[in-house]
Amino acid sequence: MSDMSQTIIPKSDQLNSDDLLAGPRTITIREMNVDPGTEQPVKVFFQGDNGKPYLPCKSMRRVMVAIWGPDASIYTGRAMTLFRDPSVTWGGMEVGGIRISHMSHLEAKTVVVLTATKKARKPFTVLPLVAVSPGVTASPSDAPKEAPEVAARRLTDELLAKIAGCADENAVHDLRAAIRTQAVIDRLTAKFPGLATEVTTAFTTRFNDLALEGMPA
Repeated sequence: MSDMSQTIIPKSDQLNSDDLLAGPRTITIREMNVDPGTEQPVKVFFQGDNGKPYLPCKSMRRVMVAIWGPDASIYTGRAMTLFRDPSVTWGGMEVGGIRISHMSHLEAKTVVVLTATKKARKPFTVLPLVAVSPGVTASPSDAPKEAPEVAARRLTDELLAKIAGCADENAVHDLRAAIRTQAVIDRLTAKFPGLATEVTTAFTTRFNDLALEGMPA
């Protein structure tokens, strides 16, 4: 046994961002608990949650409503991929948070404009979650082996979604540094230079867009 991921699971009564330090997780919803007006108005119970439901923040609830509609009763059986976004801030500090990268019952890449601050809004990209067979959704543990070009395309789309979700220039810098540390761009450049160009261009474009947003009118 050499898997370190099992030794860093946080003790909590809910899924939190540190649960995703080992990588993204695809969940299938088994029950929705909606209680408006409470501190945590939505609880997403999913298969294998071990009593630790996903409590989506307001931004991610807006994403779910924008893509699946407001009727939570139809969410049961649907799936989404969650990942840890290290750039999420709380009280002015980067503490990390859970974000949605892929959702089932989605035909094409969708951009939802979310409120970043009282004066700024930002685009958030969600990608379709591909079904392996009726009622079954691909996840890191049970998905069939992908062709290299398919895996590279999927990785690129995930990176583009994360880049689009960067809230400020520092988040862009941090994400780019993390990707460089993992040599992701180098691996893409070696076999799929076109995809590597998509990612590097997306970094430059997002950084420039954020810089323009921060300039006085």
